[in-house]
Amino acid sequence: MDVKHVSGGRTGAADGVPRTDPADGPTGRGMEAVISASFVLLLIAAMARYLTHHPGAPGTWWVIALTTLLAVAYVARPAVDGTIAPRWRRVWLGVFVLGWVALVLQAPSFAWSAVAIVYTALQLLPARAALALITVLTVLVVVAQVRINGPDPLLIVVPPVVAGLAATVFTHMQRQSARQHLLIEDLVRTRRVLAGSQRRAGMLAERERLSMEIHDTLAQALSSQRMLLQAAERLWDADPAAAHRHMTTASAIAERNLVEARRFVHDLAPADLADGGGLPEALRALARRETAAGAATTADAPRGGPAVHFRIDGDPVPLPPAVEAGLLRVAQGAVANVREHARASDAVLTLSYLGEDVVLDVADNGCGFRPGRRDAPGAAPHRGHGLRAMEVRLRQLDGTLTIESHPGEGTVVSAAVPLRASGPATDPDEE
Repeated sequence: MDVKHVSGGRTGAADGVPRTDPADGPTGRGMEAVISASFVLLLIAAMARYLTHHPGAPGTWWVIALTTLLAVAYVARPAVDGTIAPRWRRVWLGVFVLGWVALVLQAPSFAWSAVAIVYTALQLLPARAALALITVLTVLVVVAQVRINGPDPLLIVVPPVVAGLAATVFTHMQRQSARQHLLIEDLVRTRRVLAGSQRRAGMLAERERLSMEIHDTLAQALSSQRMLLQAAERLWDADPAAAHRHMTTASAIAERNLVEARRFVHDLAPADLADGGGLPEALRALARRETAAGAATTADAPRGGPAVHFRIDGDPVPLPPAVEAGLLRVAQGAVANVREHARASDAVLTLSYLGEDVVLDVADNGCGFRPGRRDAPGAAPHRGHGLRAMEVRLRQLDGTLTIESHPGEGTVVSAAVPLRASGPATDPDEE
């Protein structure tokens, strides 16, 4: 997987210390402005002291020109840093330090501006080289102060301590910044991987939803149409009226199939539930259609479809749309299995309201099978979704699927859904 890394600056591991881009490092652009302003003020103060203490000195104009050049070079450096290769930055730093040393040798007051140069060295050089340069700068500062004020112990101790603290703090900040950059890169990489996984999971979930809808609606309707058209073909010459009835029934199934296809593509409720009759009426309509399709082929085909009956137990209560849609799809899938595999003559859909649960039973008097052994004699052949699709639907409703069957003794598929855990009764069509 090709993942682009996003980083707030350049990092490296020269001499074991991660390096960061000066503009995006731990100090940021605000710190750059403060350091630059401080360096310029220190240069101006040192130059003013030099001019005050050495009026009319021979090197006055040379000191003023070099001070101005160093101030401009230091202030302009951050603006062009991103366009200069690291090697040339270090060359610039070397030339800059030589100019500053020349100033310090001419006027020791300029030694205090070394604080800003310490910061720049830590930015542009590897750790060991930066520490070596800082040591040299510190020695120059101490020598310069001794030249100005004499051998004062405080002036000898303070510059090394300040330089050591500055180097330690800045190095620690650089390490922390490098770690943050690595964490950000890892977070961005992880988020992209997670987003890709979520997209794939969404695609698989949508593919599974469509495949289950096709299995429970279009597939069984196409199977009924096929039987009806085969029956019409056989009766076309012998009984044109019966053939015409079969064609009309097949056309009605195709029309309903088209409506179902449009609705499940948009993740809407099944067409039978959209009529407003609720789950009992939808199951009753399913039983009528399956019975009509089965009866149309019984007289002419070796295997006719079963007569499907609907029964209701208990006092009906309003069900959440998700429960109605799920149980209807389970019923459609179970009836399709009966028609295709059971070789049954009768099937019964029973919808039972049991207080806190609603139970749908689909029973047939077919050949039966061994639920735990799909490959055993008398077992239902594997056809893709079937029982697995029912289990998925019921799991989404916190329901359970129970199968009771034995070869030669028929099958009972029972789907139970607890109403207390079925969620709010919202209409999918209103999404």
